[in-house]
Amino acid sequence: MAEAFIFDAVRTPRGKGKKDGGLHDVTALRLLTTTFNAIRERNNLDTSYVEDAIIGCVTQVAEQGSDIAKTAAIAAGYSNNTAGVSLNRYCGSGLEAINQASAYIMSGFTDLIVAGGVESMSRVQMGSDGFALFSDPNMILKHHIVPQGISADLIATKYGFDRSQLDAFAVESHRRAGAAWAEGRFNKSIIAVKDINGVTILDRDEMVRADTSIQKLSSIKPAFEMMGAMGGYDSVAIQRYPEVETIIHPHHAGNSSGIVDGASLVLIGSKKIGNKLNLKPRARIRSFAVLGAEPTIMLTAPGPASLKALKKAKMNVSDIDLFEVNEAFAVVPMRFMEEMNITPDRLNVNGGAIAMGHPLGATGAMLIGTILDELERSNKQTGLVTLCVGGGMGIATIIERV
Repeated sequence: MAEAFIFDAVRTPRGKGKKDGGLHDVTALRLLTTTFNAIRERNNLDTSYVEDAIIGCVTQVAEQGSDIAKTAAIAAGYSNNTAGVSLNRYCGSGLEAINQASAYIMSGFTDLIVAGGVESMSRVQMGSDGFALFSDPNMILKHHIVPQGISADLIATKYGFDRSQLDAFAVESHRRAGAAWAEGRFNKSIIAVKDINGVTILDRDEMVRADTSIQKLSSIKPAFEMMGAMGGYDSVAIQRYPEVETIIHPHHAGNSSGIVDGASLVLIGSKKIGNKLNLKPRARIRSFAVLGAEPTIMLTAPGPASLKALKKAKMNVSDIDLFEVNEAFAVVPMRFMEEMNITPDRLNVNGGAIAMGHPLGATGAMLIGTILDELERSNKQTGLVTLCVGGGMGIATIIERV
């Protein structure tokens, strides 16, 4: 089996996913095209060798619909040889794009691919594509389906995480992200978004609040308490988990991931094409895995998916230097650390989605770039990226510097 190498990784800043956000006037196509252009220019890339573009995007309607991957390849002036496909594995879509690209390379049938993701959450509303999983009454009642926020609060209740713990984690995420920006740790991968005249629109993540505190967060109302009670979702979840008599609701806007706009792209290929095009490998893909989980609690699969990826790589948890766990809700990485028995100094060392936001389809590929940059900066070797995924799934990827 051939090896898959990462040659480069870029991302846009993450802009607030509202009408007053820094990237609201920028279409998803322009965000994604920005990353395509950057990959080509940074690597002096002859795009006739780029065989495919695999792009994660969750809400594939309107401006983001109809195969935005191929559309971006055309818009960026890539060779007509470059194909394109868009995929949706909910929050894991960007990492799924990386994994699929790696599998193509490892198979030996493809040599060079760009893979990543995009989501313009300020312009294309989350859920506007429709989804039977969360809207079909038969699905909800038969399979005890609840919104992700209820699932997060269920995990917190079941495993004993209270609001003070979750808020402390959120404060630390903002502190770390603020410090990372101040120290220039994201500079290698960040690509400023510019207008047609070349004027910078946004060049840094917009949501980071390095001065936040537990006191400031304490005034924010629980986000899912009313939904759980008035909407009946608490009762639905308790039917599946009767050992939980009452669901507490410690999650809120301050300790959950922010809604943002952004795009990311990773250049992945074989050793042969790297030699041919003078591309220097930065890391190899060691293994990857995806795993289903019980759909009511939904968000507990990052640990099991990571263990599956570790087993495939014949590695142990102790062999991993750094972890990136998407901070969809604070309880997700906290439960991951507890389950995997790892310490906070190895996880999300530059902050996460609570501080910087979670642009759905783009996040997984963003985390690959983040962990690769940090491995290089701190002179470490191995990193694992994982995300919880809607409907009850987990996805994980292990990389190793070369």
